[in-house]
Amino acid sequence: MTEFQRPGLVREGVYQHLRRAVLDGEIAPGERLGEVELGQHLGVSRTPIREAIMRLTQDGLLVAEANKGARVRLLSAAEARDTYAVREELDGLAAALAAAQHTPDDAHALSAALRALNAVQGEDYREQTRLDLAFHRAITHAAHNAALTDLARNLEQRVALIKHRTRTYNARPETAAQHAALLDAVLGRDSAAAREAARLHVRTFGGLVLAELALEELADEQDAAGPAPPSPALVSHP
Repeated sequence: MTEFQRPGLVREGVYQHLRRAVLDGEIAPGERLGEVELGQHLGVSRTPIREAIMRLTQDGLLVAEANKGARVRLLSAAEARDTYAVREELDGLAAALAAAQHTPDDAHALSAALRALNAVQGEDYREQTRLDLAFHRAITHAAHNAALTDLARNLEQRVALIKHRTRTYNARPETAAQHAALLDAVLGRDSAAAREAARLHVRTFGGLVLAELALEELADEQDAAGPAPPSPALVSHP
């Protein structure tokens, strides 16, 4: 985990530090958070750690389990499906509004965000994910709609958890091509094209993610059920 910079208000600093560690994938989906270990690592008492864990649980980033503490939330395939259904609509709206509303400063920030993302090496998945989310956040910012920004912040947390679990799609050729098409439409002030480019991007990778999560859940169910009984045709009879 990155070094903890001790702030003036420790409880807020611990919360923000742990939140960023989860969203950046430093603490992986399914990983448990130990109060004692975190306190020792950050050099703080257990009280701000406990408070931060409670807030992150309320945020939906952690899950509390009786007698087991808390772990980073693992979204199910059904939860991921719901997330991507909403993300398709919100990202489409954000892109359409950004095309109409963006300023010259926004245009510069969007171009810089995509250049930074494209410069990351293929093996650095966590950094790719961080910069991918930053690019989409820049589009939402360029929409200049406070209500949309609030909704997108919560959705981004869910998307980050999903992306850190699947870890396979940021470096695909389709990603760069679709990001470029999206940016071109936004900078060209073509709201209809920007909306469709954003929605296509979400549909493309949402489908891949959902297929992977469904296979993982099927494998988990099969493991839990144990080995299948032998086929009658393979059972010898006296």
